[in-house]
Amino acid sequence: MALTGFGKRLRELFRSPEFGEEFYADLEDALIEADVGVRTAAESVETLRETARRERITTRAGLRAALRAQLRAYLVSQEIALVPGTVNLLLVLGVNGVGKTTTIAKLARHFKLARGIEKILLAAGDTFRAAAIDQLKLLGERLSLPVIAQDPGADPGAVVFDGISSAVARGADLVIADTAGRLHNREALVKELAKIDKIASSKIAPGAYKKVLVLDATTGQNSLAQAETFHAAVGVDSIVLTKADSTAKGGMIVPICRELGIPFSFVGSGEKLEDLEIFDPDLYVASLLGDS
Repeated sequence: MALTGFGKRLRELFRSPEFGEEFYADLEDALIEADVGVRTAAESVETLRETARRERITTRAGLRAALRAQLRAYLVSQEIALVPGTVNLLLVLGVNGVGKTTTIAKLARHFKLARGIEKILLAAGDTFRAAAIDQLKLLGERLSLPVIAQDPGADPGAVVFDGISSAVARGADLVIADTAGRLHNREALVKELAKIDKIASSKIAPGAYKKVLVLDATTGQNSLAQAETFHAAVGVDSIVLTKADSTAKGGMIVPICRELGIPFSFVGSGEKLEDLEIFDPDLYVASLLGDS
């Protein structure tokens, strides 16, 4: 993944001949600017200062290594595992505009080609937007995958229910379902998701139902607020970060992992369906710090 901004500033900081209070203050500012968040930035810098004092680290290489290890320790990654012999459901969450529908197609392609899952079905659960239904249908055609959909304005819970029922009838392995993302109407969104969650939990075997949140790397600290909202509503099992190829600073992954404990599974870096990579924490930290 290609993250910009913080790495360049960090390299400039570490050219300093001394690592006193001014250095640590500037480092904290840089972490905040990289979207790591005020609290996480402050606590990270304080921990780094204590580590340097305790271990008597005075070199640039030593401090960079300590910061790298500290940030890496915050991160949580996890593969989205499927349960064999039953229908699995990935309920894909996220606000409008994060690339949720395209991410569904990318996930379907990944499971089909990289994981060898042949029988996959898509469900157009974002019935609030006709464009989302049409887009998912087109993406389904490109991937030669069936799409369960109803008319705009239909009950999204009914669409997910139909998707699961159809998967059972067809002997499918995986259903990937879209959902609406009207965060400006939080109460309605939470109520809608709770209903879908109840339906899914009653129809899918334990462990085979996972809620996947899609976050946009360009939204910075707003991503943490979004993650908190969706996690409080239905519980989030894993996160996909989109638009990592942009000018995003990308630091929001750190506080989300640290404060919410939600693992990241994938990173999207373009519009093509193949532009999806498994999240690599070591590569992420290297990119964030400007090592790659």
